[in-house]
Amino acid sequence: MKTIIKHNTKNYTIDLSQPLDISIPITGKSTNVNAWYVDPPKIEPHTEGEFIGKVTEGASTNFNDISFNPHAHGTHTECIGHITEEFYSVNKSLSKFFFMTEVITIAPEKINGDFVISKKQLQYALGNKNREAVVIRTIPNLRDKMTRQYANTNPPYLLESAAQLLVDKGVEHLLIDLPSVDKEKDEGALLAHKTFWNFDGKRRLQATITEFVFVANTIKDGKYFLNLQLAAFENDASPSRPVLYLIEES
Repeated sequence: MKTIIKHNTKNYTIDLSQPLDISIPITGKSTNVNAWYVDPPKIEPHTEGEFIGKVTEGASTNFNDISFNPHAHGTHTECIGHITEEFYSVNKSLSKFFFMTEVITIAPEKINGDFVISKKQLQYALGNKNREAVVIRTIPNLRDKMTRQYANTNPPYLLESAAQLLVDKGVEHLLIDLPSVDKEKDEGALLAHKTFWNFDGKRRLQATITEFVFVANTIKDGKYFLNLQLAAFENDASPSRPVLYLIEES
């Protein structure tokens, strides 16, 4: 199933039958990817009195309760409401779902004892390209990112100047394969989050950050269309399923 998308006066062809899913699902297992010092998510049959919501236990349907934290337990998309006193819902902030996107691969560099993504690295990877969305894959890129337990590991993060570069280039949707764009323990500074959303100026209410993606090594760096799918939660963040589509050569 192919479709033609007109973007900035140019036509692009994509094959909708060949999606490239870069999300990490939520499971009810202790091996679920995890961050921020919380327990694993739970997916278990609802119980009430003698009722157990599971067909193998005699119920007519499987009827599960699910408990999770979107920021800690898998791919999620967040809006500026993540860091504001005022309530903003990502379900309202994200009103479009298809974007011209660049996938880039970065090897975080060590600065002052931390591994970080710098402005210089982003400048090199993006060059003169201007995209609505950018997907950052960090290396090494092993499949254990799907199950890694990140608490107290000080993962790589984005420097404030790198976040500002993305803003200057007009990037509205940032996707990254880390638990956060900011340092795990930064005493609440949240420099990359605040910079990307222009927290202290004219706030970029339409901009989103998606964390905990996983970009397989078979997906090459380059230009794609992104379908950023959300679960319809009225919350600052929602579980999400970003899907890439390769642009066919004309």
